[in-house]
Amino acid sequence: MRSIKKYLINYLKGMAMGAADIVPGVSGGSIALITGIYQQLLDSINSFNKENLSLLLKLDLKGFFKSVNGKFLLSLVLGILTSAFTLSRLITYLMDEHPIPLWSFFCGLILVSAFWILKEIKRWHLGVVLAVILGTALAWWVTELPPTSSPDATWFTFVAGAIAICAMILPGISGSFILLILGKYENIMTAISERDLFTLGVFAAGCVVGILSFSRVISWLLKKFYSTTIGLLSGFMLGSINKLWPWKVVTQYRTSSSGEQKPFLTENLWPSEYLEQVGLEPNLGLAIAGFVGGIVLVLGIDLVADYLKK
Repeated sequence: MRSIKKYLINYLKGMAMGAADIVPGVSGGSIALITGIYQQLLDSINSFNKENLSLLLKLDLKGFFKSVNGKFLLSLVLGILTSAFTLSRLITYLMDEHPIPLWSFFCGLILVSAFWILKEIKRWHLGVVLAVILGTALAWWVTELPPTSSPDATWFTFVAGAIAICAMILPGISGSFILLILGKYENIMTAISERDLFTLGVFAAGCVVGILSFSRVISWLLKKFYSTTIGLLSGFMLGSINKLWPWKVVTQYRTSSSGEQKPFLTENLWPSEYLEQVGLEPNLGLAIAGFVGGIVLVLGIDLVADYLKK
């Protein structure tokens, strides 16, 4: 019974990661770090090595499944896929119809998470401080990059998957936003909605190659330079607030493949400027409620995690 409960919780964490990865600007890696499964996720991914893959070639499926922490990964992946196929339309609806409380919610969630994670650092030194600053600046710079047009070739879908998945396991840097920059976000969302298995298969293959390579780099950094790496990851989360800021004005539009006008470039505004420049109410009350909701969620997750450890 306890085992079922544990993997049900992992499934729900996977759903949270999947929901986050749908939103351009929120990282599933942030959710993994918040929910305390980040290191376990990296270790499980890294277990796909030559030795364990040889078990698969020998058709020792039970041994392979156990050696790669299969129960954990399966419950997590099922949660991520559940969100991808069931929440994509809801998230898209909220982004279109209620953007201010949604982005405020994620602002609160990411901000409190970044500072919450920094408490893991037991010994502060100049390198950690510089890592936080560097991570913040780098994430801020990435969120300023404009989306670009991209090739429709199959090979680029593979490359986009490999690059985006690296961002998806990096707290603060959104894989969805990287897809937006690469000009592939809309294509992948359409493929999910239309169940285009070929495109999704090519994209998934790129994701597998990217994640197996990049997770080893992150694991090595955490083992060798734990405090500095945590500082860098927290900086990524802080810098991502530039993308999550609720009040924006669109400065340039692009035409999508379906002929619709989509935001291309945006500029952040203060709430007091929003009504004047956009012509819409800033909904400050809803924004504060969303922001507080994000903070409460993180604190609640931490309390539940502490309870489950007992």
